[in-house]
Amino acid sequence: MSTEIVGTAFDSVQRDLRCEFMDWEGWRWPNHFGDPVAEHRAVRENAGVWDESPLRKWDFRGADALRAADRIFTNDMIGLEVGQIRYAPFCDEDGKMVGDGTVFKFDDEHAWVITALDSDLEHFEQVVDDLDVEIEPITPALPHLQLQGPRSRELLASLCDADVPSLRYFRFFPEQTRVGGVPVWVSRTGYSGELGYEIFCEPEDATELWSTLTSAGARPYGLAAVETLRIESGLIFIGYDYFQHETDPFDVSLDKVVRLDTGDFHGKRALAETAKAPRRMVTLAVAGTKVPEYGSAVTSAGEPAGILTSPCESPTLEQVIGLAVLEARFAERGARLEVAVGDRTASATVEPLPIYDPDKRRPRN
Repeated sequence: MSTEIVGTAFDSVQRDLRCEFMDWEGWRWPNHFGDPVAEHRAVRENAGVWDESPLRKWDFRGADALRAADRIFTNDMIGLEVGQIRYAPFCDEDGKMVGDGTVFKFDDEHAWVITALDSDLEHFEQVVDDLDVEIEPITPALPHLQLQGPRSRELLASLCDADVPSLRYFRFFPEQTRVGGVPVWVSRTGYSGELGYEIFCEPEDATELWSTLTSAGARPYGLAAVETLRIESGLIFIGYDYFQHETDPFDVSLDKVVRLDTGDFHGKRALAETAKAPRRMVTLAVAGTKVPEYGSAVTSAGEPAGILTSPCESPTLEQVIGLAVLEARFAERGARLEVAVGDRTASATVEPLPIYDPDKRRPRN
């Protein structure tokens, strides 16, 4: 089995900017360009561009393409309109999460699916082996960037042939358009808690697309900034906030994208039982300046209450915060808890999920 790390089509232009890279799940990701806090603030205040190409992309084609997506994911994928996108987890027979991702509907017989891991394909094929669908891995052939931040619409509209202001949240242009002359697909989605877009191109056009966006003012950012952005915005990540075959969607408060009343997705029966006594995901505001470890214990007067899954020092709020999975009885807003920090504990308060823009208005504006 090859252990070679795969680079993206944007590698060379990022190396020219002295990007520091990190490896994850067989691919090389940009970590930062020298100042993660400034990169974070660029996304919160202006516009940033991030190479997210290593996310796994799957092309679903066939008479049962949408039916297959509907069986795999907990959300309603049959009901998607052309040009619409939906997010959801997907589960094993016991209702435990295998992963999460998005489905893009091109037409009744064609969809893109975007997830995190190569191993997702084996799960897909087992779940839909009786359906008329071909699932093709297309990750290397479809590099993509996230353009995120309050200025992203203005910036993209100035470069794009399509009517960018008309594109609604969780929608995409099913037909290729052009950004600065580069053929692309554009979606209004992202992983920042801000207004934003994802832009997909062919590998040979990657350098030109990067140059077009950065020349227009988008600041490059990497995973270090992504981590603080997503924690502020209550966005989960596999291996940190949930674990394959261990965590169920209710543990991470994904109730709204689990349709127990309709459909027949994989793991539904088990989830119907789990839903009766779920744990909840919250944000914790942690006292002090020391950031706890990922997976630190959370207690209430010494009694186990849950786990702090993803902590950070928030550049926006200028305090230590973290995502936490708690037993429901400890998850009420304002509850006072303790978090393990080294060999001591720090006091913590339950805050909304997300703590930044709790009503999630910014990405929908």
